[in-house]
Amino acid sequence: MKTSSRVVVGMLLVVSGAFAQSGPPPEGFSALFNGKDLSGWWGLKTEDPVVWMALPAEELVAKQQASLADIQQHWSVAGGVLVNDGHGLFLSTLKNYADFELLLEYKTVPLADSGVYLRGIPQVQIWDSTEQAKFKLGADKGSGGLWNNKKNQEGKNPLVLADKPFGEWNQLRILMVGERVTVSLNGKLVVDHARMDNYFDPKKPLPRTGPIQLQTHGGEISWRNIFIREIEADEANQILASKGDAGFVSVFDGKSFAGWAGDTNNYEVVDGAIRCAPNKGGNVFTEKEYGDFAVRLEFKLPPAGNNGLAIRYPGSGNPAYAGMCELQVLDNENPKYAKLDPRQFHGSAYGMAAAHRGYLRETGEWNFEEVTVKGSTIVVELNGTVILDTDLSTITEFKGKEEHPGRIRKGGHFGFAGHKDPVAFRNIAIKELDHEK
Repeated sequence: MKTSSRVVVGMLLVVSGAFAQSGPPPEGFSALFNGKDLSGWWGLKTEDPVVWMALPAEELVAKQQASLADIQQHWSVAGGVLVNDGHGLFLSTLKNYADFELLLEYKTVPLADSGVYLRGIPQVQIWDSTEQAKFKLGADKGSGGLWNNKKNQEGKNPLVLADKPFGEWNQLRILMVGERVTVSLNGKLVVDHARMDNYFDPKKPLPRTGPIQLQTHGGEISWRNIFIREIEADEANQILASKGDAGFVSVFDGKSFAGWAGDTNNYEVVDGAIRCAPNKGGNVFTEKEYGDFAVRLEFKLPPAGNNGLAIRYPGSGNPAYAGMCELQVLDNENPKYAKLDPRQFHGSAYGMAAAHRGYLRETGEWNFEEVTVKGSTIVVELNGTVILDTDLSTITEFKGKEEHPGRIRKGGHFGFAGHKDPVAFRNIAIKELDHEK
């Protein structure tokens, strides 16, 4: 897959000198803590952000205002340092964030237990790695892990023990794209692009946006140099493309339809992308057929744009029925589609399985999507978040009660199912998985 590592590499090389003591934010970052007071923060406990973010505006403001007395009691500022006494509500940013890079420093005491909530979801763990009573919980492995992930899941335990001795400042760097999280503690990689579980509802993905939250309990903890940098779409896509790309082979040369078949006259190559010609349609697909595979690509939707990914397509017929499925590519936030069946929204296996909504980028921006097909199962990850994880062999109810005879196909072509809209696709790469069985 064609990717660039310049942004990713540059992002990793944060100048340590600018992060060693209280001072201005590094270039590109803004300060979450002003070093003087609690401006920009309010108080929360462990609460599902989806619930409180859905409150009417007046109720939310009232909830925020009611928390201020508690945080004033348990949080203080001295010498540019934010200090909590180990009690009370957790600090939460008033602003919500999507994809970001977060830098902060903390210093704590023996037996303390803390963490950083990402988008309001617990948590990047901070604790006493010498407390033997908590070794059975993983304290001996150190801080920085995604502690609320399932047992033995990637990211739950840090890759290395990187905590500094008590009395010294620890430096955390957290990178979050979609539900993918990378954590460095004191310059050592402790979590590498791991998916973070939704603590409040494991069957659902993380919310698209949410606050940064500083958890404290069990002992005093101090914080300083809390800086954040919001990550835009192009950089986020580069980060996602740079991870786990081994084995992916480009199937589009960016210049022609070499290696492709079907209705190529109804598509065009524009600026290195395959695009359905306006008011044209039909199916284009790889000449090669695939059994189990993963595909990575970027796509861009025009307003109300509609297309689809043809999965294990036989080369003729409607991909949604003759093929294993058509995975929707759709600007489903457009009012034109307000009354669709949920199984027609973006990422859904058309007419069979509904994907989670709310994870598309703004219309006109490039989205990054990875689809993994193994046997009768399909996983769709959009912009770093899994929006569909289904087994088509188990589905018995279909939109319009129309059967999908191709859903149990074991092989076929990969392609695009155009619907007269200029939807564009680029950086298309496929990894064959049959050998991994």
